[in-house]
Amino acid sequence: MTRRPEKPLRHRRRGGLLVAASLLSLTTSGTASAATDADSAPDAGFVDAVSEVDPVVVTATRTAETADATLAPVSVVTREDIERSQARSTLDLLRGLPGISMASFGGPGRVASLYLRGTNPNQVLFLVDGIKVGSATTGQTEFQNLPVDQIERIEVVRGPRSSLYGSEAAGGVVQVFTRRGGGPLQAFGSLSAGRYQTAGIAGGIRGGGEQGRFSVAGNFDQSRGFDACAGRGFPYFDGCGTDEPDADGYANQGVSASAGYDVSERFSVDASFLRAETDVDYDGAFQNEARNMQQVAGLTVRLRPLDLWDLRLSAGRSWDEQRNFRDGAFASRFDTRRDSLSLQNDLAFGGKHLVTAGVDYLRDMVASDVDYAVDSRDNIGVFGEYQGWFGPAAIKASLRYDDNEQFGGHTTGDVVLGFDVAPDLRITAAYGTAFTAPTFNDLYYPGDAFFAGGNPDLEPEESRSAELGFAGRIGPMDWSLNLFETHIDDLITLVPPTFAAENLDRARIRGLEAVTFGRILATDISANLTLLDPRNESAGADDGNLLARRPEQTFRLDLDRRFGRVGLGASFFAAGRRFDDPANSVRLDGYSLLDLRASYAFSDALQIQARLENVFDQEYETVAYYNQPGRGLYVTLRYAPD
Repeated sequence: MTRRPEKPLRHRRRGGLLVAASLLSLTTSGTASAATDADSAPDAGFVDAVSEVDPVVVTATRTAETADATLAPVSVVTREDIERSQARSTLDLLRGLPGISMASFGGPGRVASLYLRGTNPNQVLFLVDGIKVGSATTGQTEFQNLPVDQIERIEVVRGPRSSLYGSEAAGGVVQVFTRRGGGPLQAFGSLSAGRYQTAGIAGGIRGGGEQGRFSVAGNFDQSRGFDACAGRGFPYFDGCGTDEPDADGYANQGVSASAGYDVSERFSVDASFLRAETDVDYDGAFQNEARNMQQVAGLTVRLRPLDLWDLRLSAGRSWDEQRNFRDGAFASRFDTRRDSLSLQNDLAFGGKHLVTAGVDYLRDMVASDVDYAVDSRDNIGVFGEYQGWFGPAAIKASLRYDDNEQFGGHTTGDVVLGFDVAPDLRITAAYGTAFTAPTFNDLYYPGDAFFAGGNPDLEPEESRSAELGFAGRIGPMDWSLNLFETHIDDLITLVPPTFAAENLDRARIRGLEAVTFGRILATDISANLTLLDPRNESAGADDGNLLARRPEQTFRLDLDRRFGRVGLGASFFAAGRRFDDPANSVRLDGYSLLDLRASYAFSDALQIQARLENVFDQEYETVAYYNQPGRGLYVTLRYAPD
């Protein structure tokens, strides 16, 4: 869903490596405020410099750069993409993006795991407005419950980023930016309804003028759902471990708010807040309802003491809280909190060199009715980055040292070289290292009669990745091809049937990502193919097996065209086979999905949309025994002024 730039590649090259160098004196740090600057235009000088080479991304280097100038593989989902695709969840938005595969435990709101380039879900770092989010106990983010109506844009960076962000970024980074304001006062909103008694309402206001910006938005969504799991109970305990053939409902209510003000060209302040509460019914042998709360708040201060020096100070807190029930009776609770503080300096020299230096502090805390032997830990990370432009060549190198309270010091690094062989062809080569600290569940979750629990002797995961990339343009179509290989030592896995946490000695992941997008005959076309070979290379019975729940192939094709007030579109997604277990004894067959969409614009701001999902009513599983939604029609009335 990367938005197609308006200019041809040869002009974008001028707005790529060369214009990137001209942005050095105007660089901003890679947080929510940088994306805000690009999207809502609070800083006129910055926007004048980049408006012709939009979109701007900030996640790949923690500094602002144009999407075509970045040397990292990046996908960008804009608000325009969200509304055009009629996506109903963040899971819908991310499914089928290059390098991404997902495993879902049922319908809306159920636990979902995101695998980026075949790495574990806990090896994908999630940020919301620059703040690290996710559960410190599971190591995963309930991204499927982040309200899509509160999202302004998403950036997905593929490949190791521990050298900039520390632990949890071995596979890449997904950053969600919430709604932003600026400009004249405007209201926006939507009403939706569809199969499974699905209904939703969302809306908000935004504005602020030229120097200020604010946005306040909220949503409520609910669905009666369908039977989440076709499992079996005693003595097999397959799937969810029980047989409960009932509809498993879902409700989500969220609110977001942001505000910022440019005191001067050299001083600005931004604050953001997001809260999402969900109530999810599911099938389980011991629990069958979860009430979750995710919340994140952040504050960013940006200073420009000198023309060549940008300074950014940010602080944030994220919460992940869960209450579990069995037939209405309380069963357990898990609350985690992550406090973060970051100081970043960007120094530009001579229009062709950018040096970044900073320090990050993170504290994870756990509160639960389950007794964890250790319930908190600190991490301090010091990082530096150099970006240089030399005519058609560019280099980006970063180095970071993390001091983890439990696991000591880890040094990670990354270097990327890029060269414009011709106006329509760029070659890149990259090498990077990463590490991932075990979660509190991996280490300390107490065992019982059915599950082995945590393993306090686990070692952090360490990885090395190499990549070769090509990008260019043929006629009206942009294209890219990336080949990569990752070696992971001490990969943490849960081994059935007791799901004991163990370190695998070695795992190796090879992959290819091919992407193309453009416009032919007034039709927007976007397609990508990911081929993956994720293997367990540890000695033992599973040596040579595919890592569980990663499909070997995924493909997505999107087509959209407008006929006056009418818009028509289609999305086709296909995934190859995968195995549900490390032994590769439970095979999940490949599947394909076709979605159709249409819209009619009553005016520039008001339109009605319809989306028919899973047209051929395909039955499929991404996790054994867990059902997925069938054919469904969903209708939305949307008011969204430009």
